[in-house]
Amino acid sequence: MAEILQPSTNSLQVPGNDRSVSTSPSSSPSPSRNDCSIAPLTPSPSPRTELRPRVACPFSVVVAIDFGTTSSGYAFSFTEDPDAIHMMRRWEGGDPGVANQKSPTCLLLTPDLRFHSFGFAARDSYHDLDPEEARLWLYFDKFKMKIHSTSDLTMVTELESVSGRRVRAIEVFAHALRFFRKHALKEVKDQSSSVLEGNDVRWVITVPAVWRQPAKQFMREAAYLAGLVSPDSPEQLLIALEPEAASIYCRKLRLHQVIDLSQRPITNGLDLDGSRPFDSSFRQAREQLRRARHSRTFLVESGTGELWSEMQTGDKYIVADCGGGTVDLTVHQIEQPQGTLKELYKASGGPYGAVGVDLAFEAMLCQIFGADFIETFKVKRPAAWVDLTIAFEARKRTASPGRASALNISLPFSFIDFYKRHCGQSVETALRKSNMNIVKWSSQGMLRLTTEAMNELFQPTISNIIKHIENLMQKEEVKGVRFLFLVGGFAESPMLQRAVQNALGQHCRIIIPQDVGLTILKGAVLFGLDPTVVRVRRCPLTYGVGVLNRFVEGHHPRDKLLIKDGREWCTDILDRFVSVDQSVALGEVVRRSYTPARVGQRKIIINIYCSSTDDVVYITDPGVRKCGAITLDLPEPGAVAASSSSTNGNGAAFERREIRATMQFGDTEIKVTAVDVLTGRQVRASIDFLSN
Repeated sequence: MAEILQPSTNSLQVPGNDRSVSTSPSSSPSPSRNDCSIAPLTPSPSPRTELRPRVACPFSVVVAIDFGTTSSGYAFSFTEDPDAIHMMRRWEGGDPGVANQKSPTCLLLTPDLRFHSFGFAARDSYHDLDPEEARLWLYFDKFKMKIHSTSDLTMVTELESVSGRRVRAIEVFAHALRFFRKHALKEVKDQSSSVLEGNDVRWVITVPAVWRQPAKQFMREAAYLAGLVSPDSPEQLLIALEPEAASIYCRKLRLHQVIDLSQRPITNGLDLDGSRPFDSSFRQAREQLRRARHSRTFLVESGTGELWSEMQTGDKYIVADCGGGTVDLTVHQIEQPQGTLKELYKASGGPYGAVGVDLAFEAMLCQIFGADFIETFKVKRPAAWVDLTIAFEARKRTASPGRASALNISLPFSFIDFYKRHCGQSVETALRKSNMNIVKWSSQGMLRLTTEAMNELFQPTISNIIKHIENLMQKEEVKGVRFLFLVGGFAESPMLQRAVQNALGQHCRIIIPQDVGLTILKGAVLFGLDPTVVRVRRCPLTYGVGVLNRFVEGHHPRDKLLIKDGREWCTDILDRFVSVDQSVALGEVVRRSYTPARVGQRKIIINIYCSSTDDVVYITDPGVRKCGAITLDLPEPGAVAASSSSTNGNGAAFERREIRATMQFGDTEIKVTAVDVLTGRQVRASIDFLSN
């Protein structure tokens, strides 16, 4: 157990481990067993504001990596010309009819686990492998979702490749980031007139806002492993929240750069005059951007854009980041005239991305051909399975609510042949026996998905998105929202656009940036140029430490009673640092002071607990879990002034050192620093969410 001292009548105690034990002043009990102890000498009851001065960006260039579930890319801007954002070079390869703004998030490793390729190159190389050889290679696709779905994420969490072989997830992510580092730095150096050193570059990596601290730390550790930055220079890397980045960019939009769905009322997928398909304006805008993309440089407003001139101080808006794996919602309020942003409600969302449509298609295949066959085919013919998913992806993007004709999905020859040899009947026979009337068979070797079939594939995912937005808009803090910005790759889908407009168009204006797939990437660059633009955030969880207070008869349960040195204490009380959905501004800190337990102690370890609610009292309450630990590495104390020494029970001199820890909860990551009060020197402090 770790003890906490405070000047009031309450003394606190924090559970820990046997690597550090706190001192035991006369007003508090001695630590029992070999428990790790800490002692807050001066706890602050709530965060205090420390104004962070605006300073010039200390880097020459900002490079942002949008690491998506289905596609990824990078962009950069030189700090001497921050209004120009340069997109990455056009990727080779791609699919017919799909704008290759970014690269597929696909990675290929050799049988001996060496990096081979990423993106289109990885996908095409895997496709060209002999089926038997392909089973030895490791192909990873949409692997980012694993980080979101893993509840006990650690540095040794593994990912399974398409062929079934496994490798540490941290290595897979590091390979991908290393690939982007190499290409981005080469492109930056080609456009730079000066010689750039490694510490001249600030890196930004995007993550979903609904990701918890372990996942954010995981991405940071992967970046260290990839060589983007050194662990000794953590400030050189920023973790950006995807919907927050989109919101930052939306501040810069001019009226001609957006499509306002609210100004185009629709009926049955057509404009009211029946003349044009619902998605025609969006397609035209996207085609114009494709034709103009040879420059790859986007100019942004130095202030806020024309769209923001319509907003008044206090106006609220929602950004819905509809990506491949997740849908992230954030609620912001713009603060005029400075143009900073304030988060009004904690980030929310879930695994409702476009991958849900892919999974529905796979479930449909299982229903037609049998789940056992599909699983066998994925193992025996992994490259052919990837081909099938690519074919569906290309057709999925063309699905439209106003479309009358069926969509054709080409089945790989190996699928047709393997099914006949494995099941003893043709694909056409299986489809007929399945009684699935909404899917037909074409003699050209294609599945024909009717409009009803596509609606059935899209409906569950889209319904989840709309339901989540509707629930959010019912929150007291969110009522009266004026704008809903749809961003992310899935926001390009006319199916999603129409559904959102039908369900929510009467409540707010629905805005889609024309270059919607690059909105987050551009915003991440702007965030790297000015990380102070989001001034206030909301805490996603309640965080605190377990402590020990004086026992109050009738108030505390008897099973929490601890008697030590004749005094009664209540164990396991949660001492909150911050509460769920609490507003925390940039620069606000929580301070606690701790003292080592013994002479020569070199570490203080403080366990952190979290909860998704604020109505918890004890760390043993339902829903409370240990989520991390703060480690303070103590330097050699040297000579100790007489005033800092006391006498222990045996009359021997005992060192009394105060280590003051400062925690920040207002950034995209939780941060901790510490100082030795006696010497004024910084103490090495770290916070770990991956070792639980």
